[in-house]
Amino acid sequence: MEHDLRKPPALLTPEQCLLVIIDMQQKLVPVMDDQERLVANVSRLARFARIMNLPVVVSEQKNLGPTIEEIASVLPHATTPVEKITFDCFACGPFQEKLWEQQKPVLVFAGIESHICVAQTALSALVGHEVHVISDAVASRYLPNREVALRRLEQAGAVISSTEMFMYELLGQAGTEEFRAVLPLVKEEP
Repeated sequence: MEHDLRKPPALLTPEQCLLVIIDMQQKLVPVMDDQERLVANVSRLARFARIMNLPVVVSEQKNLGPTIEEIASVLPHATTPVEKITFDCFACGPFQEKLWEQQKPVLVFAGIESHICVAQTALSALVGHEVHVISDAVASRYLPNREVALRRLEQAGAVISSTEMFMYELLGQAGTEEFRAVLPLVKEEP
């Protein structure tokens, strides 16, 4: 029996990645399953993006209030949310413009709801981008919807990861300034 000697996909680098935070808004977050974990991990990702100089695009569904303060207050400077009425962010011109400005091959997704806006946007992103969905930083009102969304996204070609796995992958090594700055984030209880 021959072994598959193909190399595994390359590890991500900060230069490749753009973080997409979808609809972490005042009227949506309170009704999500396991909202404390969700908010903690999306906040960790936003703070990580600041430390690592990752660009961030934030969407807000019209009429559902602003991005919650726990997230808005820790976003990288000059991150202005894109308002949309579509579930798929790619159907929103200003969202596409923000992605175009950054020209990053890897889109990393967090936010809500897993089976609606996150899934539709990530599925569209698979045309032209590598997609990573941070499983512990996405949520739906009902856990089964989140689980179905993650399975569908993985079957479609998205990489399913976790907050800590993603952070350590981008760090690559201990002992750096970035590692020391990120260490308190990975030690937080999600």
